[in-house]
Amino acid sequence: MFSREECLRQYGSDYYVQKKVNTGDLFRVGKGIYSEKASVPELALLSFKYPHAVLTMHSAFYLHDLTDVIPEYYDFATGRNAAKIPDGRVKQYFVPDEYFPEGIDFLDYKGYSIPIYDKERMLIELMRYKTKLPYDYYKELILNYRKAMPQLDIQKIQDYALAAPKSGKILDTLQAEVL
Repeated sequence: MFSREECLRQYGSDYYVQKKVNTGDLFRVGKGIYSEKASVPELALLSFKYPHAVLTMHSAFYLHDLTDVIPEYYDFATGRNAAKIPDGRVKQYFVPDEYFPEGIDFLDYKGYSIPIYDKERMLIELMRYKTKLPYDYYKELILNYRKAMPQLDIQKIQDYALAAPKSGKILDTLQAEVL
């Protein structure tokens, strides 16, 4: 995908960009967003549109195959001081700036690289938002995390837990329910 500015640098002017669109060499997939492919997944488009946002919560649990519940919104985390994402398809989580970059990974989603928190960080997020999730959903995720524990990096989990706000409570919950 390319921004309008990138297309202008490559083709020289709006006239030549529009000429590429008319010939089918380039496709306008969003406002000011172009692609060489006619169809771009909505998640890839949103990730491109909001490059400083990271997939989290329900969306990340679903893409990490920890649940089969399809999320209603795309859940994106941003730094605490980030601007509000004005898109009805997105639910935004504001994360303290010092904790925001912990555990960012990239997932290949239908040929597009999507920023997403890794499974270890998502376990910590599950602990942080435990009381705000439906009980059955929470239990499903806990059971799936227990099954996945041999593949997870325990040191990473502990590091993320210590860096998180209210780390003592998170470590206690981890010990009691998962480890």
